[in-house]
Amino acid sequence: MFRLVAPLLLIFVPAFGQAEVELSFYGGVQEAPHSNVTVDRPGTASDRDFTAGWEGNSFDAPPHYGLRATWWRDDDLGFGLDFNHTKVYADDGTLADEGLDTLEFTDGLNILTLNAYRRFPDAAYGLTPYVGGGLGVAVPRVEYDDGQGRTDEYQLTGPAVALMAGASYEVTDSVSVFGEYKGTYSQNEADLVGGGTLESDIVTNALNLGVSFNF
Repeated sequence: MFRLVAPLLLIFVPAFGQAEVELSFYGGVQEAPHSNVTVDRPGTASDRDFTAGWEGNSFDAPPHYGLRATWWRDDDLGFGLDFNHTKVYADDGTLADEGLDTLEFTDGLNILTLNAYRRFPDAAYGLTPYVGGGLGVAVPRVEYDDGQGRTDEYQLTGPAVALMAGASYEVTDSVSVFGEYKGTYSQNEADLVGGGTLESDIVTNALNLGVSFNF
């Protein structure tokens, strides 16, 4: 997925002209609450409608990470592109209860959003708090195996929303560090090998630490 996002950043950044441009890279700890999963297998007895328990396993390869490019039009208002490699695995209880071999999005839910940000420079102790949010799409690697055929491929599965709030600290004129909460919501409808669809609306919550480079 990084090979798809990097060209977008290379196109996006030069368009900012003389504005302040910030490139950020982050990682952290991510989890996801339970969500409903609906599987429709026409003409078979493999339809399912159940609640999945998800595990984030943030540090298992590939780890949870993200990158973003932000164009600060002035001191407090910015716009940007954000790619978030977040992921979920169905827990062992879910797999056992449903008789599934695999249910996961572990090469990422891969949330890509266009965001708007508001920051509050030098609010206190050299910190710059910020909030942001955006709309985009989910492009997960869908991995599902119920014995009717194994699905293991990237798909564009639906719309996504991202929200974040945090604070940054300037280390030098061109480098800063930051910590934030980031949440995502994605509506996913995936096509399954062997026919049918899998649907689930997934929420993720993450605490991130990162570094930004300003130009």
